[in-house]
Amino acid sequence: MTITERRHSARPERDGLARRRDAAVAATLPARRPQAASARRVALDVLDLTLGPQHRPFDEAFEAHPGLECLAQRDRAFARLLIATTLRRLGQIDRLLAPLLRYRPKELSVENLLRLGAAQLLFLGTPAHAAVGETVRLAAQRFARQAPLLNAVLRKLALEGAAALGGQDEARLNTPRWLWDAWIEAYGEETTRAIATAHLHEPPLDIHPLRDAEHWARELGAEALPLGTLRRRAGGLIESLPGFEEGAWWVQDVAAALPVVLMGDVTGRRVADLCAAPGGKTAQLCAAGALVTAVERSPKRAAILAGNLARLGFAPEIVTADVLDWQPGEPFDLVLLDAPCTATGTIRRHPDVPWSKSPDDVRRLAEVQKRLIARAATLLRPGGVLVYAVCSLQPEEGERVVESAMAEGRLARVPIRRPELKGLEAAVDAEGQVRTFPSALAASGGLDGFFIARLRREA
Repeated sequence: MTITERRHSARPERDGLARRRDAAVAATLPARRPQAASARRVALDVLDLTLGPQHRPFDEAFEAHPGLECLAQRDRAFARLLIATTLRRLGQIDRLLAPLLRYRPKELSVENLLRLGAAQLLFLGTPAHAAVGETVRLAAQRFARQAPLLNAVLRKLALEGAAALGGQDEARLNTPRWLWDAWIEAYGEETTRAIATAHLHEPPLDIHPLRDAEHWARELGAEALPLGTLRRRAGGLIESLPGFEEGAWWVQDVAAALPVVLMGDVTGRRVADLCAAPGGKTAQLCAAGALVTAVERSPKRAAILAGNLARLGFAPEIVTADVLDWQPGEPFDLVLLDAPCTATGTIRRHPDVPWSKSPDDVRRLAEVQKRLIARAATLLRPGGVLVYAVCSLQPEEGERVVESAMAEGRLARVPIRRPELKGLEAAVDAEGQVRTFPSALAASGGLDGFFIARLRREA
């Protein structure tokens, strides 16, 4: 059984306004002398954590790696690209490696070294002598007895791998069977293939400006997308881009901005933003003039939320509490619940998700979402509006949660009208709910998969 057939239950973090090192993750990484750091060594360490029994989220493990401090910006970017490419193409890589191995390596690190070498040879255009030589050199430092095996397999792959790629079904191979089957049942094969194909490409950077969108589009070399988002195709460190330090904008996928858009005019209205970290939607609400109370259970994530908002010049009320236990003094006009989920709609940005989730996670999180939406309804005044959202492509976490909530009689759907989503009208379904797919806006780089419903408290 290869790693791509295993099932884990990691909980990936959402896109953040700013990345933070995680000391707890750093403590799980192998100790490295600073002078020993290299892009490939960092990539191996992170891949071992992401695909191993600790199944750390890719971005979290990468940002926490102590070796990053020793890498030049170019090498840091290469390490990240190497890991992401290996995860995006994991199914293809494992399928090509299998017939070249008489036995599966006992050590996960050796298996991952083969994968990293294959990713360089087949997808990153690394010259064969560098891809093979550097991988074998790294193996010799820790797994000397396995170095000849890696050398032989990668040299054979360098000769035969490119031809074998042509006959592969890349969309199918890089999607675990349980996800593929679930999407086929929900959306059909054509849409499933489009989703899986979108996951193979690095997403662009979506930016939400506080004001003067035309100016920041010019400054950042970005194009304007529907509903005010700017999209930057070029790379670069987020923190070094114009306007970041002065708090002129924040990073937020165009789909992630839709829930607040669908709340309408929030000026002067009391809004509870539940499960608020890292704060993109909170920032939208503050910028639109809402009186925001942001609720976050995790103290660490609440601190990140506060820091992200402070950079933008916002200071809403931040409450560190479990939504299920929180007792506010009075009801709210509006509640935004961006519920914790499997995040299968964010695979473009988090390519470890397919290999860290299972159907059990979908079932477990759907129950959590049902409890949260029921609790959110009680925080509203009669007639108040709840916007429920998840960045999941699984109907069990979207449509079915809303159906269950409405069946209890306290909430009624407020249908979303297509003109409300200028440029994304096709995302509104017959029930007046929103379902975005990663394959939408394909010509400009796609978007995250989201489900959004708007509900009114009836009693």
